[in-house]
Amino acid sequence: MLGKTYDSQVCSIARSLEVIGERWSLLIVRDALFGGATRYSDFQRSLGIATNILKARLDGFVEAGIMRRHRYSEQPELYEYLLTDKGRALAHALVALSEWGDRWATDGEPPILYTHSVCGAGVTQQTVCAHCGRVDDPAEIQATIGPGMPPERIPQEA
Repeated sequence: MLGKTYDSQVCSIARSLEVIGERWSLLIVRDALFGGATRYSDFQRSLGIATNILKARLDGFVEAGIMRRHRYSEQPELYEYLLTDKGRALAHALVALSEWGDRWATDGEPPILYTHSVCGAGVTQQTVCAHCGRVDDPAEIQATIGPGMPPERIPQEA
């Protein structure tokens, strides 16, 4: 989707960008997750995105397993684009991105608040240490080689 591949990058962030990194992609997923958009016309109306770009993004999401197409009309033949579990799992990333934007890219109060539909309380995204709890300082986070790193990419000194 980006027009550039990240084949030389062995990184889940780069792999994710290949699927959802184009500027309209997360807005389409946002509208599906939090705005209830499912139909082509919903996305078109909400985003004002060019039709060829919208079609390409929706088709790409179907191909990547983020959405599935469901026919809702025979005559004319029309489809809904429904998020899969893989697509709904992006909610965490969108909440985290919104929190970053609320802090660093908004002049005033947050324009959108996310709440838990079960109890009504606010929702936040947190980075948590699996052993001792929450991580408050990003400097405490280290990237280390994981089990998915190809052996030929592991530095000799590691």
